Amino acid sequence: MSVEPQAAVSRLMESGLLRTQGLIGGKWIDAHDGKTIQVQNPATGDVIVSVPCMGKTETMSAISSAHDTYYSWSKLTASERSKRLRKWYDLIISHKDDLALLITLEGGKPLKESLGEVNYGASFIEFFAEEAKRIYGDIIPPTIDDRRLFPVGVVGAITPWNFPLAMITRKVGPALACGCTAVVKPSEYTPLTALAAAELALQAGIPPGALNIVMGNASDIGNTLLESTQVRKITFTGSTAIGKKLLAGSANTVKKVSLELGGNAPCIVFDDADLDVAVKGTLAAKFRNSGQTCVCVNRILVQEGIYEKFANAFTKAVQALQVGNGLTEGVVQGPLINKAALEKVVTFVKDATSKGADVLVGGKRHGLGGTFYEPTVLGNVNNEMLISRQEVFGPVAPLIRFKTEEEAIRMANDTDAGLAAYLFTSSIPRSWRVSEALEYGLVGVNEGLISTEVAPFGGFKQSGLGREGSKYGMDEYLEIKYVCLGNLKEG
Repeated sequence: MSVEPQAAVSRLMESGLLRTQGLIGGKWIDAHDGKTIQVQNPATGDVIVSVPCMGKTETMSAISSAHDTYYSWSKLTASERSKRLRKWYDLIISHKDDLALLITLEGGKPLKESLGEVNYGASFIEFFAEEAKRIYGDIIPPTIDDRRLFPVGVVGAITPWNFPLAMITRKVGPALACGCTAVVKPSEYTPLTALAAAELALQAGIPPGALNIVMGNASDIGNTLLESTQVRKITFTGSTAIGKKLLAGSANTVKKVSLELGGNAPCIVFDDADLDVAVKGTLAAKFRNSGQTCVCVNRILVQEGIYEKFANAFTKAVQALQVGNGLTEGVVQGPLINKAALEKVVTFVKDATSKGADVLVGGKRHGLGGTFYEPTVLGNVNNEMLISRQEVFGPVAPLIRFKTEEEAIRMANDTDAGLAAYLFTSSIPRSWRVSEALEYGLVGVNEGLISTEVAPFGGFKQSGLGREGSKYGMDEYLEIKYVCLGNLKEG
């Protein structure tokens, strides 16, 4: 069923989830200087609301609040923290339709995808609510040494616009479960989903100050988090360039850092692949959220024996994708997030065609105008083109021929990135052999959608540090303390 944008806004206002102020210490506040930023619907260009444009002053206040709350929150039993996180999960699920509307309104992705993100984002809260009671220390038998685990303290979390709920829950879930508190800086393009999630966290009994939301001036907020000695960890999802700056900036106070950065995901389609499975899986891995995810396929390597069949079938499938406002029924591709994203796609396609690539379908701005771009397939792409070297972050699928398995592996690994990779083959030995050879933190075999809360998410090389999700995601928010007990007397 289609939803009118204004009707969606009215519904969200009635639900109490359309918050337009930052959250610090459990209180909803404006920027101290009254400055605001407009939040736009990328599908229509209309302004949804204005929110505070915060900076150093508000961030320092949020850090102080998180620091003060840390001592009481971390002292709660794991069972009590677990119960409150579980309540937050329940509230997210009970409001999933409204949260999905909000994600589509400010981010542009189709409503079905937004519903999927809400369920995905909520799964991290559920998982880490359960894991909160399973954080154990070790007693090491050979030396009778006692190792106990302790939360790192205040966490500064900087999250992107493409998954405005899931990228927060994937960080805040384990942080709160471990006993940490957090200051979250969401993207200025999608702050409303973060504020709605924070409202539900308060309703769930997460104490004031445990979760704070500040948005606005990215450099002021980021630098304040980096400079504070009370912030003990930085967690970031976004571009490699910004990640490097945060890593360098964390050195002065020696903060723990976890980074989930850019990718340049290859998808290898071997001659022995099931054609239908390969087309369906590649389509999902490429065009999810209009190609605007860090694990989206950026290079499709197709073995020469199946190249023509795959190109024809894949192009036909892409032609069938319905483009439009994400609130409209049947739409599977929405707009790009802003004009800069659109111009990047235009530049990459122009570069590829000028160097010999063929446009099999699409290849231009969509007739809907705004930031819409046609779902595009490029043939005969080579390694000299920008789209082979950098993330396009848009709905453009480049096809590249290869001959041998060894050549495909070499081409796939020829990048500084190492986040996600995909391969399609019917051979079990090849699936293991190639998966092990690919220098990537995530590998999908005959699957295009591979993210889950129970598996570790993170990359190799310049795609980041650390892991999110799974039991390994808990370790990112814990310190290890060694306590040696000796010369103790009985009584």
